[in-house]
Amino acid sequence: MSAITERTGLGFRSRMTNLRRSLLAQHPTMVIGGSMLIVMTACAIFAPWLFTGDPITFNPIDRLKSPGDTFWFGTDMFGRDIYSRTIYGTRISLVIGLSAAVLSVAFGLVIGLAAGYVRILDAILMRVMDGLMAIPGILLAIALVSLSGASLLTVTIAITIPEIPRVVRLVRAIVLSVREEPYVEAAVAAGTRLPLILIRHILPNTIPPLIVQATYVCASAMLTEALLGFLGVGTPPEIPSWGNIMAEGRTYFQLAPWIIFFPGAALALTVLAVNVLGDGLRDTLDPRIAKKM
Repeated sequence: MSAITERTGLGFRSRMTNLRRSLLAQHPTMVIGGSMLIVMTACAIFAPWLFTGDPITFNPIDRLKSPGDTFWFGTDMFGRDIYSRTIYGTRISLVIGLSAAVLSVAFGLVIGLAAGYVRILDAILMRVMDGLMAIPGILLAIALVSLSGASLLTVTIAITIPEIPRVVRLVRAIVLSVREEPYVEAAVAAGTRLPLILIRHILPNTIPPLIVQATYVCASAMLTEALLGFLGVGTPPEIPSWGNIMAEGRTYFQLAPWIIFFPGAALALTVLAVNVLGDGLRDTLDPRIAKKM
């Protein structure tokens, strides 16, 4: 019995090892980007157990301490631990990035399906989307946050709205090409109701491109959130985010460059992980690229 169990365990481990090797060989960018993102997500989830000091409490005695054994990333001008603040900042960036990606894809999918299939709505909806795209996204976000006040919710909404038109244009382009396919025309001729046509025949064609687009929206949202925080119109100062940490440390850059370096490095690595994952998903889900590979 023990021999059978041992062989079964060895067989399972062997299959898992072969699977990992196969994924790494066929889709290296997706595996690398996904692994990096998993590490950053784990840091965000387990932040209360990973921090070395309170990220909010002022400690004037420990102000501007350089990185060392006690403070791994040093401290800022108020004596707060940069390592703890950077770890907690991961939560803010990931929450805003993922929320913006989900919301923009959800709204963009509905509007894009309506604009691409219903010709009457196309002209109206796309002119509204063109008007939103004519305004620089960062300026629109700053205006919305200034009018509504800085909070996690308003920052998320302000970042999401400029991303919706890009998703709408992507979905609309897919719908315009798919609705001319013979199987869609056959469904129309058979008297299939419009909601069923959209769900059964058109929606599945939009899923792979939307998954890839969501990763790019997530990366863009995290950069925008950091920029808003750096400009002082992002999340409130009492909520540690990579943007406002770097904004507070810019005055002391020459004296204490670690205040900006570590949250900036965390932001760069996270955005890189999301972009690499998006590239890997694109190579995997796009049949034209997959055939070339």
